[in-house]
Amino acid sequence: MAAAEQKKSYQVIKQFKGLNTKANRTAIDEAEFSWLENAQPIGFGNIKIIPNSSAVQNASNVAVTFSSDVVYLTSCNIDVTDYVVAFLTDGSAEYYNIATKVKGTVAAAGTFSSSVVSNQYPINTTQWYNDRMLILDPAKGYFSWDGKNVISIGSVGTIGITNSGSAYTTAPTVVISGYDQTGGTQANATSSLVSGGNTVGFVSLVNGGSGYTNGANLTVTFSGGGGTGASAVAGITTFATGTVSVNVVSGGSGYTNAANIGVTISGGGGTGAAGKPIVLGNAVTQVILTNNGTGYTNSANITATITGGGGTGAVLEAIVNTQQNVGIASFSGRVWIAQGRTIYYSAAGSYSDFTSVSAGSVTLTDSTLHGNIKQLLSANNFLYIFGDDSINVFSDVRVTTSGSTLFTNTNVSASVGTKLAYAIFPYFRSVLFMNNYGIYALVGSTTSKISDPLDGMFPNIDFATEEVTAGQVLLNNILCAAFNFRYYDSIFTQSYRYIQVVFFEKKWFITSQGNDLQYTTSVPVSGIITMYGTRGRDLYRLYSDLTSNITSRIQTALMSMSDPIRTKQALKFGVEASEAAGNKIVVTVDSEYGSSPPYVMIDQATWINNYGTIIPWINNSLTTIAWIYTQGYYLYKSDAQQWGKYLGLTVTSEAPAFVYNTFEFEQELRVRF
Repeated sequence: MAAAEQKKSYQVIKQFKGLNTKANRTAIDEAEFSWLENAQPIGFGNIKIIPNSSAVQNASNVAVTFSSDVVYLTSCNIDVTDYVVAFLTDGSAEYYNIATKVKGTVAAAGTFSSSVVSNQYPINTTQWYNDRMLILDPAKGYFSWDGKNVISIGSVGTIGITNSGSAYTTAPTVVISGYDQTGGTQANATSSLVSGGNTVGFVSLVNGGSGYTNGANLTVTFSGGGGTGASAVAGITTFATGTVSVNVVSGGSGYTNAANIGVTISGGGGTGAAGKPIVLGNAVTQVILTNNGTGYTNSANITATITGGGGTGAVLEAIVNTQQNVGIASFSGRVWIAQGRTIYYSAAGSYSDFTSVSAGSVTLTDSTLHGNIKQLLSANNFLYIFGDDSINVFSDVRVTTSGSTLFTNTNVSASVGTKLAYAIFPYFRSVLFMNNYGIYALVGSTTSKISDPLDGMFPNIDFATEEVTAGQVLLNNILCAAFNFRYYDSIFTQSYRYIQVVFFEKKWFITSQGNDLQYTTSVPVSGIITMYGTRGRDLYRLYSDLTSNITSRIQTALMSMSDPIRTKQALKFGVEASEAAGNKIVVTVDSEYGSSPPYVMIDQATWINNYGTIIPWINNSLTTIAWIYTQGYYLYKSDAQQWGKYLGLTVTSEAPAFVYNTFEFEQELRVRF
């Protein structure tokens, strides 16, 4: 019986499945890993060390540094030129042109919201053709950047007729004053006469234009048509918060003097709001806001009152826009903007016209949306609308013969959603997203959790103070999905650091491209999907440096060696590696009781004489020479000191660009129980 207890056993691990933190290290599959950092388990006998990040340099080989700390990082394509765009703490934005390696200014300080607002209601961007980047600021509204100018949109809204004029034989031409910002687009409209009459009855906006920011400069005039006296007033459509809109609750009666009718807006905590009432049939029908005002915060104590006009009974309701802008997407040839529970959509073929007949809005009233919308995403012929715990999709967008827009709205998830606005992106034919308790794939109308192997990590992720960013990246010619977040590492560093969890082919592993890598974004350059990131003000290209050292950490399962009730005495271990000339690895043999002292191993040859003494080789400069194996394969091996019912290895290295092929064990079986 004693001899049987001393039987040697062996274990060889070459089938590499990926990370599993859900189960105890003694309970995961023997081909899985309890930690797998900067090492991609590509296939059988093939774990490749991931390249490090590298500082992005400009054309003068100087590291690219933005002028302030970054609060949001994104990318865009304008005229087939790829840019990385950073929004900064001072409200400015800067770009890095990947082709020319030039850093430049998108917008000056104060243009966009500060970091305090951004952390609560993030800035969002989307692409409009390859013509421009569209920017949605949480508080300051909607902008576009065409590679030269940032333009506020700022478009002409509803036009109201203040005097119908007389003696018109044909509809007069409508002339709208020019835009206020360089790079804006001209608004235009058409008029029509009252049926069977000679007065102007209606003005239809054809294009709202862009770059209109000052209502005091906006004028509408009529020319031609053979008549005189027609006049109109227009307002500006803006998605800025702290602005005012006015609804007509009751039109009253007896309003016959259009020349002296006005509206007074008071209270609400802001300034500047002003408007012009429109009278039709002796009643007030609408109020055109010629200035939406700024800084209004309180709808409860703001009032709008009609003055003059000779009538009585008109009742107005002033409303302060306090809903933050939370999502923007280009989908089906138009732009969609989420604000609160409402989604606004532009006219067909336009990114700036939110007023003409094919534009509109829809408010989600279903109970499946808890609270407000959190993000929009256009992918796979759908517009996805994310709430905290729900997902809707818009599809089948079409324009009727009357010019209005119809589409289908379907709820595809009534229990799973996300509030992590930057952790949603398309991946092949699915949409991946992360929330506070998992990572999910949405395929068609089916939502599936794919992050079960990461369940042990989620309690240590910092969701409270930092954003989660995510995107696609090509690693070793494999398209991967990567999620970047701040994580408390209780195993190795006992501190917070930024890591990335990376997914491909149903496997997970971890990368660490910098302990303070706060924001990341994907950039498709020449058909290769790369990933960039920022550390404070500095810009880095991830997974790009094949020569610099990088810390890799691999923890195998604690294995029962097919006999979980018998104690094992570790005798030897081996680690096979290739492309590893001159590398050093540090190995501990682990059991359920702890870890052995570290074994420091280098793929170098030593010369030993018959007495067991190491013979040094010294060159003419009296320098000791190390003999390094130069072939593509090396076996790191050593005697081992460890015992337990479960055995495994922890392997660490700083060396770049090599491959782990096999992990090997020799042990003796000892007593049962």
